[in-house]
Amino acid sequence: MRQQALLLTVASQLLLSANAFYLPGAAPHDFHDGERVDLFVNALTPMIGSSDNAKLKSLINYDYYNQQFHFCEPEGGPNKQPEGLGSILFGDRIFNSDYDIRMLQDNGTCKTLCRTSVPAEDAKFVNDRIKEDYAINWLIDGLPAAEMKRDLKTGDVFFDMGFNLGNDEEGFSETPLLNNHYDIYIRYHSPSAGTFRVVGVLVWPASLGGNQDVNSCDPATSPLILSETQDNTVRYTYSIYWNESDTPWATRWDNYLHIFDPRIHWFSLINSLVIATFLCVMVGMILWRNVSRDISRYNAIDLSEDVQEDFGWKLVHGEVFRSPQNALILSVLVGNGAQLCAMACVTLVFALLGFLSPSNRGGLATVMMVCWTFFGSLGGYIAGRLYVSLGGQDKRKLAFFTAIALPTIVFMIVFLLNFFLLTAGSSGAVPFGTMLFIVVLWYGISAPLSSVGTYYGSRHGAISNPVRVNPIPRQIPPGPGYLRPHWAAILSGILPFGAAFVELYFVLSSLFASRAYYAFGFLALTAGVFSLTTATVTILFTYFNLCAEEYRWHWRAFLAGGGSAFWLLLYGLYYWASRLSLDSMQSVVLYMGYLMLLVLLDFLVTGTIGFLASYWAVRRLYSAIRID
Repeated sequence: MRQQALLLTVASQLLLSANAFYLPGAAPHDFHDGERVDLFVNALTPMIGSSDNAKLKSLINYDYYNQQFHFCEPEGGPNKQPEGLGSILFGDRIFNSDYDIRMLQDNGTCKTLCRTSVPAEDAKFVNDRIKEDYAINWLIDGLPAAEMKRDLKTGDVFFDMGFNLGNDEEGFSETPLLNNHYDIYIRYHSPSAGTFRVVGVLVWPASLGGNQDVNSCDPATSPLILSETQDNTVRYTYSIYWNESDTPWATRWDNYLHIFDPRIHWFSLINSLVIATFLCVMVGMILWRNVSRDISRYNAIDLSEDVQEDFGWKLVHGEVFRSPQNALILSVLVGNGAQLCAMACVTLVFALLGFLSPSNRGGLATVMMVCWTFFGSLGGYIAGRLYVSLGGQDKRKLAFFTAIALPTIVFMIVFLLNFFLLTAGSSGAVPFGTMLFIVVLWYGISAPLSSVGTYYGSRHGAISNPVRVNPIPRQIPPGPGYLRPHWAAILSGILPFGAAFVELYFVLSSLFASRAYYAFGFLALTAGVFSLTTATVTILFTYFNLCAEEYRWHWRAFLAGGGSAFWLLLYGLYYWASRLSLDSMQSVVLYMGYLMLLVLLDFLVTGTIGFLASYWAVRRLYSAIRID
């Protein structure tokens, strides 16, 4: 009884302590009446306008305190706030501000923040940014300042993160208007008497012109137009409004995370499931009817006969496990692809469990970088085990290229893109210290782990083949045109891409158009169906190759599996034509560079899935027949 009582006491204490447990950086902050509420400013980002035919016009972010904007700076200069690795990589540049906000104080009071002078040359810079639909990003208690909008399709009201730097109204002589007044509506919730929590931040910007020396926030004044021929005086003002809300702190992000027409996500998922089901049934019928019949026929041959006639895929049983050309390169690609697959799977698991909440800024990129670093041992092990199974001998060269090749290529591309960001004066340029830290992660942690994994994979030994390899290779007859490597890769990539292209639109919008993406449940299911479709399609094309007496299936399986990367490239170009209107060379180079990175990573991941699935299928196939 004492033991049961002790267990009950411990369990009750754990339950009580669970109520006080929060993820790092996600604990609520309780404010008191009159307590200061800090407002932090983030980088200015381009966004897609509200019209149906609006397009993204730039990919360059700018620091809020960029000297050409001439925003009001706090006394003593702005102080940069500490940020995580992922937050820096995603372009966050957070600073303090001089906005004086006190909990439940100065409700509706018009305050003047400062007066600044904008020279004519900088006025042109600001006007150009207004024409490109740039948005100002603020943070209050971890919540982004937003504008309240209504979804025209569903009628739902949601918070659209960020608010316009200005308005580009054609009715005003096609002259952009600078927003210099902000009505800040802060929603709060009171969990107990005397304590308050911020659960929503809305900003309604306005352009107030007229005499900038008068302390007035009269909305009836004419709008503010920056002259590009003379210096301008700009007065920035703001008003605070406090609104009590029934929304608890735990669900305060629900208004921000809005799904535009959820039926699209369901359509994408159902479309993926239909394609995967159809493909699996088709491949199952082929393998069940043809392969099972062939196996039964082969195994029913009378071994006492002097002459046995092989036909079909059994003809190449002595060649199918012959070492392919460039086995080292293939092993390196498969090892790096396996490392990326493991990284993606673990990241999705963390996202599904809620660890990568929007309040943890940059958490997604941080988890991906950490997983990529520590899964170097897995990638090295698979590369080493595969290499010795394919008959490779130069293990040191394998360990070197597995650890260095992909990080070096990615770093060169990122360094080039970072150079263009620096030339454009963008805040999205990764600082030198962060770049050095990533290099240390890659070459100081991931590379040694990859080398250790390669050593143990090679030491584990080769995977035994179910059939012997003939000493003399047989001739390969001409095959059909659709089985040529390039055509097979293009054809095999259609179905996997078709299973994921709808969800791909939201992913690209999140990466390039600053749209928050959080539908990780849909993404995880789509990724599972996408992987299954890639594996089954590759197995099918590998079977067709073997039936055509083409025993060089290793590289063909990898290329067939990675065929969806070709369609991803085409879709990326279509997305550029339909949703982007990039005028500057820097934005064009950035988009194409990021798109090529996505295509490369997709090719490695899907090629690895296709190759490993085909390798498993070929081993099972030739293990089921008698070879004499």
